[in-house]
Amino acid sequence: MKAIVKPTSHLEGEINALSSKNYTTRYLLIGALANGTSTIYYPAHSEDSDAMRRCVRDLGAIIEEDDEKIIITGFGKNPKHVSELNVGNAGAVLRFLMSTAAFCPEVTFVNTYPESLGKRPHDDLIDTLQQMGVEVQHNNGRLPITIKGGKPRGGKITVSGNVSSQFLSSLLFMTPLLEEDSEIEVLHDLKSKIIVGQTLEVLAQAGIVVHASEDLMHYRIPGRQSYEAKEYVIQGDYPGSAAILAAAAVTNSDVRVLRLEENSKQGEKACVDVLKAMGVDLTHDNGVVHVRGNQRLVAGEFDGDHFTDAVLAMVAAAVFAEGTSRFYNVENLRYKECDRITDYLNELRKAGADVEERQSEIIVHGKPQGVEGGVEINAHFDHRVIMALTVVGLRSEKGLTIRDAHHVAKSYPQYFDHLRSIGAQVELVSES
Repeated sequence: MKAIVKPTSHLEGEINALSSKNYTTRYLLIGALANGTSTIYYPAHSEDSDAMRRCVRDLGAIIEEDDEKIIITGFGKNPKHVSELNVGNAGAVLRFLMSTAAFCPEVTFVNTYPESLGKRPHDDLIDTLQQMGVEVQHNNGRLPITIKGGKPRGGKITVSGNVSSQFLSSLLFMTPLLEEDSEIEVLHDLKSKIIVGQTLEVLAQAGIVVHASEDLMHYRIPGRQSYEAKEYVIQGDYPGSAAILAAAAVTNSDVRVLRLEENSKQGEKACVDVLKAMGVDLTHDNGVVHVRGNQRLVAGEFDGDHFTDAVLAMVAAAVFAEGTSRFYNVENLRYKECDRITDYLNELRKAGADVEERQSEIIVHGKPQGVEGGVEINAHFDHRVIMALTVVGLRSEKGLTIRDAHHVAKSYPQYFDHLRSIGAQVELVSES
């Protein structure tokens, strides 16, 4: 499906933020790893969270759901023996479940998105699982991946944090269930430490004890623990809302986004501070972010590792700022659904933006007058790219046509509906 994004000068209205994908996938996993029945209120409905639902059900979890909640009866550390799991295009789901699958005799994760998830590397987690006595067959660190487990061992474990924090999170979910105590040392660097904080928060809520060093590079995890069956409430999602807020920032607008907690541990809540630093008239009170956009933004310098999944939307806003913006410490964007630096900037240039890349930086020379647009661009099967390019299209002179726009459903199926509800001119048409 193509999205035809037409220039839109004014946005106005109120949106309920969708529920957090990151928290939904984590709560589904800890519900599956519990012995007993947990209830998850206001879960996200997206391709990623649906992939986790599907896979934990295949592994033996019993799931009932209605419009408000999911009731999940877990399998503990005794998942059902299955031969294949299909995570779709959900990298976090794959990585989280690779460790869980180590409790199974043999599971193959199939490759259904060879042009996206199929290109992403998972060597760091594979290396760690092999340290734990798990045999892993793989395609140069990529899908398809077969886990031959049964009895993973704890003890002293190392994992690289250079590419993704998801590898560490995967181990933190699994190691409390081992017979042995474990010590995890993170090697090199650790990307997206704030997202590791979400994992630790969820584990603590489920009654799991993890002793983490202040810098999050060392962990002691007692073995023989059990996940408690509990009730959980999913908060609103900052990564998806970042694009809505960016769209409001670059237009004349009066937009309110609800259900965004001020004290959230989601790193992407920093997008509120980024937009404030760009001079956007914005307030954040009682879970409501209120943007009064007037199209005037100023450039700034921002550490993107603090708000990984909101960087592309903030770059889209910076395209229209006065001056040169720099988003640094963002190399891990290269290892997502696409290379979110090279691929995204290539599309921005087609639209008329003036951008440069470094290995771990995005540099934006703002054009307050706007960009020309009038071209068809490639979304690279990436939901974050689709959302960010839509923001640019709204402020372009001739609009943009975004190919493969249906992949926005990976995290935010209602994205275009929500934008249209506040006045964005976006038409969805079938690919010719």
